Amino acid sequence: MLLEGKNAVIYGAGGSLGAGVAQTFAREGAMVFLTGRTRAKLDEVAKVITEAGGSAEVAVVDALDEHAVDEHAVDEHAVDEHARLVVAEAGGIDVSLNLVSRGDVQGVPLVEMETADLIRAIMTGITTNFITARAAARHMTKQGSGVILALDSGSAHGSPMMGSTGLADAATDILVRNLAAEIGPRGVRVVGMWIAGVPETLTPEKLAAVNSDLQLDDTALQGLLDQLASMRMLRRSPSLANVADTAAFLASDRAAGITGTFVNVTGGIFQS
Repeated sequence: MLLEGKNAVIYGAGGSLGAGVAQTFAREGAMVFLTGRTRAKLDEVAKVITEAGGSAEVAVVDALDEHAVDEHAVDEHAVDEHARLVVAEAGGIDVSLNLVSRGDVQGVPLVEMETADLIRAIMTGITTNFITARAAARHMTKQGSGVILALDSGSAHGSPMMGSTGLADAATDILVRNLAAEIGPRGVRVVGMWIAGVPETLTPEKLAAVNSDLQLDDTALQGLLDQLASMRMLRRSPSLANVADTAAFLASDRAAGITGTFVNVTGGIFQS
C-alpha cells in the first residue's frame, strides 16, 4: 500500500472531493484525520472508511482559525491546536492536504466584478493554505519528513471569464513553490495538483454558487460536462478516482523526487 503507516490530515474532508481522496488514502493504508466545519458530513465519510476496514478520526476545525479557540465551542479546534493533538496522538503528521472551498466567483468579466467577489477567493484560499501548511510544516521539519499538498485549477495560466479563480490560483501556485524551496532542505516536500471540472464533484447547485448564470437542470449539466470533456486533450475528463489516486501517489515515498511544482491532472485542458 502506498501510504501504509502514514498519518494524513485532510482539511475540507466533508466535500465530494475530500471524501474521495480520504477514502483512497485510507485504502492505501493511511490513518486519516478528517477535518471540516460540518461534523455530520465528516462522520459520514469516516463511517464509509471504517466500514471498509480503514482508520479515520473526525474533528471540527475552521481552517481560517490559526490560534484562537472558542471556549464555548465543544469539540472545535483551531488549526495549530488540532495539529498538536494529531502529533500527540499519532506521533507525527506525514501528509497535509487542503481542500477547503474558497468562495470563487466565475463567469463575470473582471472589469465588471465587485471588489469583494474578487478578493474573497484570493484571501480565503491563501489564508487557509498558508495556515494549514504552516501548521504541518512546523511539525514535519522537526521530524525531517512529510508532504504538504495543495490544489487549484491551474487558471493562473490565463483563463478568461474565470473571475477570482485565476488570481486565487496564482497565489496558491507561488506559495507552493516558495514554501517548497524553504523547507525542502529539511526533508519536507510541497506539491500541488491542478484539477478542473471533475464530473463527480459538480452539481447544478455547486455550479450556480460559483456562477449565478449557470442555472442548469440535469440535461444541461450533462451538456456542460460533455463540453468540458471536448476541451481536453484526452477528450475526456479525469474522474474523482484519477484525482485521488494521483494525490495518493504524490503523498507517497514513490514520489520522493517531486517537490516545488504542480502536477497537471486536468486531462490536458491546458498545457503546463
